[in-house]
Parts: sequence; structure tokens; C-alpha cells
Amino acid sequence: MKELLIVKYGEVMLKGNNRPQFVKALIRNIKAALQGTGDYRIRKGQSMLYIEPNGDFDLDKAVERLREVFGVLVFHRALEVEKDLDAIQKQAAKYFAEQLNDSRSFKLETRRTDKHFPHRSQEVKNIVGRHIGESFPHLEVDVHNPDVTLYINIRKEWAYMYIDKERGPGGLPVGTGGKAVTLLSGGIDSPLAAWLIARRGVALDAVHFHSYPYTSERSKKKVISLAQQLARYTGKMTLYIFPFTEIQEAIADYCPQDQLTIIMRRMMMKAASRIATRTSSQALVTGESIGQVASQTMESLTVTNAAVDLPVFRPLIGMDKEEIIDFTRQIGTYNISIQPYTDCCTIFVPRHPQTKPRLDKIKESENQVDFNSLIDKGMEHIEEIVIEPGRDPQPGAPAASNSR
Repeated sequence: MKELLIVKYGEVMLKGNNRPQFVKALIRNIKAALQGTGDYRIRKGQSMLYIEPNGDFDLDKAVERLREVFGVLVFHRALEVEKDLDAIQKQAAKYFAEQLNDSRSFKLETRRTDKHFPHRSQEVKNIVGRHIGESFPHLEVDVHNPDVTLYINIRKEWAYMYIDKERGPGGLPVGTGGKAVTLLSGGIDSPLAAWLIARRGVALDAVHFHSYPYTSERSKKKVISLAQQLARYTGKMTLYIFPFTEIQEAIADYCPQDQLTIIMRRMMMKAASRIATRTSSQALVTGESIGQVASQTMESLTVTNAAVDLPVFRPLIGMDKEEIIDFTRQIGTYNISIQPYTDCCTIFVPRHPQTKPRLDKIKESENQVDFNSLIDKGMEHIEEIVIEPGRDPQPGAPAASNSR
């Protein structure tokens, strides 16, 4: 008899012949998330994983970590019990005692996946439910709206009992959906875009465009904090801090004022594309949503896309601001994003930006400046910061050692 964690994966079950590689990735990511929780082993079952203590193991900390592992649909903190009806009813009253003492009503759900077990599910429910009622006479049975629901699952080797399910973030294990570079500002939208695309199994690196002295060191630290929060879900990533000051000044000095925002976005995309090539990434990710600001009209997004050959994913494209804010509160980035430190997107902002730019006119303006040379220079001075869950940010490899 021992307490353990049972992890159920959802969408991974639909992968057919490819399922083993998704399960392998999920196990790898769970192991990374559970670093520092103690000694355990992971055993595979049908459509689920069993995380079994193998000595000292912090179950409470493990529960917190599993809430942040993509690919985990639901999980339970459960008691493994001998498949004997007397043992099951005695341990149910004992294991659930704390929750039952604090409740006024309960419901018991039983499932018998081992059809060789001599007692049917309804029989187990009746016998165990009656024993619980006798042990806790203040309780009433409520099958519609109970204070607490108890689960007993009789499987091939053991019986398992647990209370209400814990929800994981769902999605697919990170690393099964390719790799992308996400443009990470200090705002509300881009961290959620990164989270959503990682939830589809995409491994991420991030780039932040920093325009010192127009933007402060505090703004950079804010973005590092956002990356650290995201890494709780995405795992290890590299954050690239791209020096953007000279490019923004050149845009302001030589390009029409009403085109500043769209040209700035195009230069960001070009620089991010360089980083994607360096890191063998296959796409870019942004936090844009149609119509939210002038640079996010259909025409503006089309012109922005034309700056690069890579696909650009925009997970927030159909979301409104209230939805985005609610979601960012759930994933823990909102309170970081609202810190009052500006990023480069809020400087050199035109009073009347173009909302329907023409690509030929934008390219004509860009020809006034050798932007490729400025991007080359920025790549030579880029700062790399390795972000890893549970660790302080670390300097990455020197940029000169990385081929483009």
C-alpha cells in the first residue's frame, strides 16, 4: 500500500502508431519538471503513467509541477491498495477521512477495469459506500451535487482510490511539434502567444528587442521574468536580447513618420528570422490580434509577413483583449506584464500610423537605409540568456561562436 500520482494524457491517445514517441517526450518533460522533488520511478500503463515514490518524494511539490506540464490532461494523488474488498473498504474510510470529516455529503464512483475481479462495480460501490456511511454518520449521499466525490478504480494489478481530479494544462508534450522563435515584448499579449504555441508541442526560443537608453534595464529584467514564468511550462529556452536602438533611430530619421510602426515590425521579423536560422527553428510566433492596433490590420499583417519567408504563427489572432487578460492571469504572466517599464514598441510611435500600407511604398522607404547591415551589426552584439525552470538566468554562448 502506497501513495502515488496517476497521470492521464488526453490528446496523446489519438496519435496511433506515433503514440510511443509522444509518451516518451511526455515522460522526459515530467522528469525535467520533477527535478528536486525526490526519488521516484515512472511506470507506464494503458493511457496513463504512474509516478511512484522510491524513497523520499515530495508529493505536494510534484502536484504543483504537474499542473505546468503540457500533455498532462488530468492527474490524481492516489492510494494503491491490494485488490481485496475488505482492504478496499477499510482503506477508503481511512484515506478519505480528512475530506469526509469536513464534508456534509459525498458520492462514490467505482470502476472495474479488471473484469476478473469477483465483485462488480455496483457491488463495490454499495459495500464501500455503506461502510463509509457507517464510519461517518453525519454524511449524506448526494449523487447530483456532493461536497466530495470519491473514486475507486480496480485495475489489473492493484486497486486505486483518489478524490477529485487535478487538471493539467493539456495539449501536447513540448518538443513534439517542432521549434519556433517567439517575439517576446514586455506586454500582455506576446507571453500568452508563446504559451499557446508551446501547448501544441512546439519548443521555443525567444527574442526581445531592446532599445537602450530609450528602454531601461528594468524593462529587460521584466522580460527575463516573463521568460522565467513561461519556462515553467515550456522548459529550457534561450532568450535573445537584440540591440534595436540604431535600427529604430534610422527608421525615425529616414522613413515617413506614418510608416514607422510597420517598418519597425518588418525589421523585427527580419532579425527574428536570422535567429530562427541560427537555432534551426521553423517558424516565428507573435502576439498580434486582428484590429487591436494600427499595425495589426489585415493589410499591415500582410505587409509584415512579406518581410520573411518563414511561416508566422499568431495564436491570439481572433481573441479580444478581455479574453487575453483573463488567460494571462491564469498562466501567471499578467502581473509581470503590467509592471510600468516600457519596451521599444512604445517609443517613436507615429501620431497617425498607416492602417492600410502598400508593400511597394514600404519597400521604397526601406531602401533609404541599409537595414541588412544594421541587422548584421545587431546579430554581432546580441545577448544570449539561458532560461531554465528553477534556476537563475545564465549567460548563453558568445554570439560569435554561433554560425548563422
